[in-house]
Amino acid sequence: MDGRERDRDGAGRARSARPRDGLGRPLAYGEDGVARQPEGVVRGPGETVAEAQRLLDAGMPFHAHEVFEDAWKSGPEEDAPLWRGLAQLAVGLTHAARGNAVGGARLLRRGAASLGGVERAYGMDLPGLVRWAGELAHRVEAGAVVDAAREAPRLGGGGGLQ
Repeated sequence: MDGRERDRDGAGRARSARPRDGLGRPLAYGEDGVARQPEGVVRGPGETVAEAQRLLDAGMPFHAHEVFEDAWKSGPEEDAPLWRGLAQLAVGLTHAARGNAVGGARLLRRGAASLGGVERAYGMDLPGLVRWAGELAHRVEAGAVVDAAREAPRLGGGGGLQ
């Protein structure tokens, strides 16, 4: 270690204060990074989808995963598989864009499988997302170089979002 004490949050939990890039990779202290998503934000389903889509479109799937994770942890238990599956898709895209083909494909497939039995989709095209994840996982395993912004999925139309 470099003699630096471990970073801690306001509650005393270990939490890295290092800046991060758009794919969530830690940067050196003092470097300019991308603003982190605040944790524990409670949003409605429509706000969650809109914010996650904005981050996906900006090539920031790691940050989108944090938005889905907030919904998963703060929303009704019956919606947890939806938000967990979407978080896994976002992390899969993150790993794929970082060049981790094995982890990226695995998480894309895991997220797609999680969405398979979900009934309430809040206007999102879950079958389309499952297809997208499978196709991207296949391409990643075949050696495709992934640009997170270009590969960002469209979560679906605005109709039916609450």
